[in-house]
Parts: sequence; C-alpha cells; structure tokens
Amino acid sequence: MILFSTILIIFATNNYLVNAKPQEPKEAKPYAEDWYVTTEDVIWDIIYPAIDKRVVKEYGGKEKSSFGWGKQRIVNIVYNNNHSYDISIMVQVPDNNNNPFEYAEDLVKVRVSPSCNSPKISCSHAFNVEVIEYKHLGQ
Repeated sequence: MILFSTILIIFATNNYLVNAKPQEPKEAKPYAEDWYVTTEDVIWDIIYPAIDKRVVKEYGGKEKSSFGWGKQRIVNIVYNNNHSYDISIMVQVPDNNNNPFEYAEDLVKVRVSPSCNSPKISCSHAFNVEVIEYKHLGQ
C-alpha cells in the first residue's frame, strides 16, 4: 500500500514539475559592456581619493597637482598582522607648467583597513584608507 501511494504521488507531482515555467532571471546591465576590469583597477578605485587629497596637499593646491597627476604603477602590497594592507604606489605629477612632458615621480604608501569585526581573528575596526608615507623621488 505504501509503495502504491508513493508511486501515485510521484506521478501526480511529476506532471506539475514538467509543466513548471521557469522565471526569467533579471539581468544586471553593466555600465560599459566592453570594459575589462583588473584587480589593480579595483584597488585604484578604492585608494584614489586619499592619494588625490595628499597630492594636492603636497603641491600646495596648485593647478598642476589637482589636474594632471596620474598613476604609474603599484609597486608593492604587504599584508599586516592587524588585518590591513600597505600598498606602495608610484605616481607622476607634472613637474613644470611650461613643459607638460616633465614629471616628478613620487612614491605614496597607503594603508587600507577593510572593515572587520571578528572575535575569532581579534579584529575590530571600520573601513579606512589613509596615506601613511609620501616621498618625492625625482624633482
């Protein structure tokens, strides 16, 4: 009797499962479909505002510092035992307003502390990005 009931239930529900209509998934439309994004792009998006403020401060808020400086490359990333990352970056700042092809190279060290609240890893701090070191390499 149990076997007969089980078979009857399987056949009865199978018809509903076969005729079920799947819902169309909602597609997320990316901003630009042809863009290729790397991990370095993500890091730059996170640290750019902190570096921009520091470059303007280092060069006295001059027009050349607020417009025209550019990223060169990420030199080093170090993981700290306090669950933060120190990222060293080379940037280029226009050296002379008269010659747009002369640049000063600067090394910026940024500490990124992702938000963390975990007793398992003894971590409790909010998200923070700060410039911890700024060196003028070539002027």
